[in-house]
Amino acid sequence: MTTAETSENRQEAAGGRQAKIVALVVAVSFFMQILDGTIVATSLPQMAASFGVQPVSMSIGITVYMLTMAAFIPLSGWLGDRFGARRVFLTSIGVFTAASLFCAFSGSLTEFVLWRAVQGAGSALMTPVGRIIVLKSARKSELVQAIALITWPALTAPVIGPVLGSFITTYASWHWNFLINIPIGVIGMGLVLRFVPEQRESDPGRLDILGFILSAAGLTFLLAALEFSVKWDGGLLPVMAMLAAGIVLSFLATRHFLAVDNPLLDLSAFRVQSFSMSTLSAGTACRTAINATPFLLPLLFQLGFGLSSIAAGTYLLVYFLGNLGMKTVTTPLLRLFGFRTVLVLNGLIAAFSILACGFLSPDTPRFFIHALLFAAGLSRSMEFTALNTLAFADIGPAQRSSASTLSSMLQQVSMLLGVAVAAAVLNISSALRGAGNPVLADFRWAFVVVGAIGVASSLRFLQLPAAAGAEVSGHRKFRQN
Repeated sequence: MTTAETSENRQEAAGGRQAKIVALVVAVSFFMQILDGTIVATSLPQMAASFGVQPVSMSIGITVYMLTMAAFIPLSGWLGDRFGARRVFLTSIGVFTAASLFCAFSGSLTEFVLWRAVQGAGSALMTPVGRIIVLKSARKSELVQAIALITWPALTAPVIGPVLGSFITTYASWHWNFLINIPIGVIGMGLVLRFVPEQRESDPGRLDILGFILSAAGLTFLLAALEFSVKWDGGLLPVMAMLAAGIVLSFLATRHFLAVDNPLLDLSAFRVQSFSMSTLSAGTACRTAINATPFLLPLLFQLGFGLSSIAAGTYLLVYFLGNLGMKTVTTPLLRLFGFRTVLVLNGLIAAFSILACGFLSPDTPRFFIHALLFAAGLSRSMEFTALNTLAFADIGPAQRSSASTLSSMLQQVSMLLGVAVAAAVLNISSALRGAGNPVLADFRWAFVVVGAIGVASSLRFLQLPAAAGAEVSGHRKFRQN
């Protein structure tokens, strides 16, 4: 090996390490953001008592956070290009962290809701801009590992959050559910300043104000309809009105983006098959099915099995361990089989593990429940990592900002859609029985419907070419060609 080749290999190795470090830094911030979204719900009754309001009134804190985040997500890509991804990412962490501090010391519901809105604005910029940083830092051969690192928080935080939140609320106070963000946020900002390079487009163009208004309003109404369909008892008509408004506004935003010269969001990414399938069509359906599982499992164990929240949490811990267990084999499996085979076969495993959860009962041996949850966690981790990586496998540099923003928007929709579909099936099944609370039979129908969505979405990936994303996965057939 010549000296030049040795130097080039060293530079590649150094670049690979830098990409991993950047991905880890971004993952720390993602973990704080997602953990906060799942940990707060456990302390709502205690917060209600502290503010002197009814517990049901506290749900506005979660709703405002979600809607504010929806409103600002479409702006994230342009801000990153205009002011620099590193600077915007750092600012988003700072806003989120500072708002967490003020949430912890809020003295009234009004004050709390205000700071939750600010927190949601910071959260809106964090995920898409953080992903842009990772995409620009990693070469295609490093993309699987980098995406796996930033996918990890989305897999683990929703499982850890409720358990940790219950523990903090029981043995400390609700304030610590927000104060826990302060050291994580400070560490995250320090890591960004130390390891993340500045990335900025030379000419991002003027802000497409009309496109921002239409897309922000459309996404906000869509997510509000999904959120209120689960948590609100104000009737079906307002929900349908919000859903219709969201669809109309999203259609107008799409038509606007296709008509103007410098749109806020470049929709050309949807012409890339690997991106459109992994985010918009099969990907959204697949995420909907998988995202319903963390919502259904705690309810199954507590309402169906009659377990305490702590006992239910032990089962969720096994599910969490399954998410972690797949990380070391994700890259080798994608290299061996390629994206299409993994998404189809692993997607079917994930779907049938969801189906199987519907047939669990208090008499089911604990070992079998643990094995099933562990397998469900393994397949969930693999599917999310494969989807998130394939989405950007064929995306060009000019499309990255818009593609990251679009991906974040669709993931928010699929997250709430999974909960809405599962809750709707539970409610319909309970109503047909003339009962108020769901029982095991209702959960069976919910898991069957969600699992069926997973099966259908997995089979859709058969439409992908065999070599889809092979440059990223390093699939052996691609190397032979």
